[in-house]
Amino acid sequence: MIRPARRVFLNPMPDELKALTRLTFEELGLAAGGIGQVHRAIADRAFGAAGSGPPRAIHDAIAGGVYAGLRGAAGLTGRAAGAAFTGRGRSLSVTPRGALLLAVLTGLRGDALEREGSDLAEPMCIRVGGRPVAPTEFPDAGPRLVVFLHGLFETEHAWHWGGGETYGSRLARDLGATPVYVRFNTGRHISENGQSLSELLDEVVAEWPVPVEQIALVGHSMGGLVARSACCLGGEWTSLVRHTVTLGTPHTGAPLESAVHYAAAALGAVGETRPLAGFLRRRSAGIRDLRSGSLVDEDWRDRDPEALRAAACKEVPLLEGVAHHFVAATITSSASHPVARLCGDWLVLQPSASGRSRTRVIGFRDEDGIHVGGAHHLALLNHPAVYEQLLAWLGRAPRSG
Repeated sequence: MIRPARRVFLNPMPDELKALTRLTFEELGLAAGGIGQVHRAIADRAFGAAGSGPPRAIHDAIAGGVYAGLRGAAGLTGRAAGAAFTGRGRSLSVTPRGALLLAVLTGLRGDALEREGSDLAEPMCIRVGGRPVAPTEFPDAGPRLVVFLHGLFETEHAWHWGGGETYGSRLARDLGATPVYVRFNTGRHISENGQSLSELLDEVVAEWPVPVEQIALVGHSMGGLVARSACCLGGEWTSLVRHTVTLGTPHTGAPLESAVHYAAAALGAVGETRPLAGFLRRRSAGIRDLRSGSLVDEDWRDRDPEALRAAACKEVPLLEGVAHHFVAATITSSASHPVARLCGDWLVLQPSASGRSRTRVIGFRDEDGIHVGGAHHLALLNHPAVYEQLLAWLGRAPRSG
C-alpha cells in the first residue's frame, strides 16, 4: 500500500529569521533570570547570619525588580523585533552559513523547538542545493541510492568539509550511484529521527522517479545511530538496503555527554552554580541520547533524564543480510597510543566507533571496518582514505551468512 506523501515539501518556507530573533531575546531573558538566581544565592549566603531584616527586604525588592524588568524587556523587544522581521527570513536555512546557525540551535534545543511549533524546528527531508525536495522531483534520479546522514550540529553541507569533491559526487562518477542528502533536527531523540527516516525512505521507494534497486546508508557520528534506529524499525525500504557505513559513530556512547551529565549534577549541588546546572540540563534529547548510543523509545520513555546512573539501553541487532561497515579515527597515527585511548578523534573513542565497550558488543566484524590514524572527528566527512574504502565497500555485494 502506497501512503500519501508528507506535505513537508509543499508548505511555504518558514519565517526563520523572525523565529530566530524572538528566540534570541527569549534566551537573553532566561540569561537575566539565571544571573538573578546566582545573585539570590550569593545574597542568601551573605544575609544568612543577619537573618531577614529590613536590609534584606530592601535588597530583595530592588534586585527582584531589576531582574524582572530585564526579563520583561527582553521578551517585549523580542516580540517587536520578530514582528519587524516578518517575511524577511524565509531562506535562512538554504545558505550554508544560515543552515549551520540553525543546525547548532536545533542541536542544542531542537526537541523544545519542535514542541513549541517553532519555525526553526526543521522537519526531516531531502535537500538539494539547500532546499527541500520531494522524492518525485529529485533531479537525475537513478536506481542505486546512497543516503547521507549528517551528525550533531551539522547539515548536509558538512559533507563539503575541507573543500573539493564530496563522497557523493565521487560515488556518482565512480559507481553511477545517486547521492541523497538528508537534513534533520539533531536535537530530537535519535529514535524519533529514526522513525522519521524510516517513513521518509518508504516515501522515497514509493515515489522515486525510477524503481529503486538498492540503498546504502552512510552516517557521520549521530547520523550513523539514526540509520541504525531506522533499520530496526523495518519498512519496505529495508529489503533494498545493501550497505551501511558509520563514520565516527558513538555506538556505545560518547564520553563528552557523560562528562556534561555528571557536571550538571555536581553544579546543581551548590546554590551559586545551580543556574549553570540548569543551563546544562537544558541540552537536547538528541545530545542526551549520545550518552549510551540509545536507539529506541524504550531507552528514554518514562525514565528520569537526570538520573546519575543511566539505565541499560536496549541492544538493537544489525539489519540482517546487509554489509555493515564502520570507520573509527584517532588523532594519533596509532590507535593504541595513550593519547588515542584517552581522546579518540576528540569526540568519539575508537572502541565506541567500532561498536565495542567493556560491557557491550554491537556486532560489527573486524574485517568490515577500518581505523584512520591522525584524523579528527570532522575529517571523516571528507577524507581520501575513507573514500577509497567507501568505494571498495559499496562496489561489492554483501557477503551472505
